[in-house]
Amino acid sequence: MANASGFLAPSISRVSSRIRCSTTSQGLETSSPRLPRLVSKGCKLVGCGSAVPHLQISNDDLAKIVDTNDEWISARTGIRNRRILTGNESLTGLAAEAALKALEMAQVGPDDVDLILLCTSTPEDLFGGAPQIQKALGCKGNPLAFDITAACSGFVLGLVSASCYIRGGGFKNVLVIGADSLSRYVDWTDRGTCILFGDAAGAVLVQACDSEEDGLFGFDLHSDGDGNRHLNAGVKEDETHHELGTNGSVLGFPPKRSSFSCIKMNGTEVFRFAVSVVPQTIEASLANAGLDRSDIDWLLLHQANKRIIDGVATRLEVPKDRVISNLANYGNTSAASIPLALDEAVRSGKVKQGQTIATAGFGAGLTWGSAILRWG
Repeated sequence: MANASGFLAPSISRVSSRIRCSTTSQGLETSSPRLPRLVSKGCKLVGCGSAVPHLQISNDDLAKIVDTNDEWISARTGIRNRRILTGNESLTGLAAEAALKALEMAQVGPDDVDLILLCTSTPEDLFGGAPQIQKALGCKGNPLAFDITAACSGFVLGLVSASCYIRGGGFKNVLVIGADSLSRYVDWTDRGTCILFGDAAGAVLVQACDSEEDGLFGFDLHSDGDGNRHLNAGVKEDETHHELGTNGSVLGFPPKRSSFSCIKMNGTEVFRFAVSVVPQTIEASLANAGLDRSDIDWLLLHQANKRIIDGVATRLEVPKDRVISNLANYGNTSAASIPLALDEAVRSGKVKQGQTIATAGFGAGLTWGSAILRWG
């Protein structure tokens, strides 16, 4: 069991010559890779799982409620279907199901999990959803569980966070779950956004290993709050909740009740942002890992738009048959999209043990980041 306080770090016994990181700013020349860091352990991905809602909504279904059609949607996004939470289904349930599948593949029991990271922007509790997943899994040792909120970049941040807990904190088994239900924050009368999003969950188990077996070679992470104006779902006040103050009380108190608005997006600006920064961040991660483009077996991007995926692959000169994508079937599932696509690729036999994957997330915040990793 890991030391959750982090005070008793394990002794450092090996030097890793491959693990690098950077947080260079957009538009600035990428700095040279940092000097090798001393680490006691490596980490590797040993299990994956995913879960999606039962209800499937096609482009033709959407055409019945908004002015659009299958040809218009598929030509601009590459999306044909998406899954939506309904009835008694819950995001917590999807996340727990995905996590159990990852544990089963890794042959690790819930009681051996040291940490649960839930990467989500749509928890079912204001105070976070990870502890409820811990409860659903039946972890008897009360491992730490908390949320990471970084929208479509969340899963990549979760992977990097897991590696830090393993290398610096002595944790052994870390569950990283990406799960979102953006359908709850979509304006279903806005054809510019309602066609894009779906609900899903995906998970991986990141496990400690000897440094020679390390499977996270390099990463690169960024954020730009100025870009928030292009993609957001901000807090709005309930206008029906009137202020007090007619009898001399303080105006503005008690505060009005608040909720989150529907997703607002400037699609053109988000597209420009993604096709610009994603190739840059992957190149930076490769440099930090001491690898070349030719070392990549698979390119796995956040599943937002086919034109973004194709554009990044072209700039990186990655052949189409080396690009992992399931966007057509699920749409943009935010933090779930990368682990969902990875799980399908692993279980279908497409991704094999020991292969190298370049992955990148990008989206609201604005945030973006990438990692170069090995499966298994």
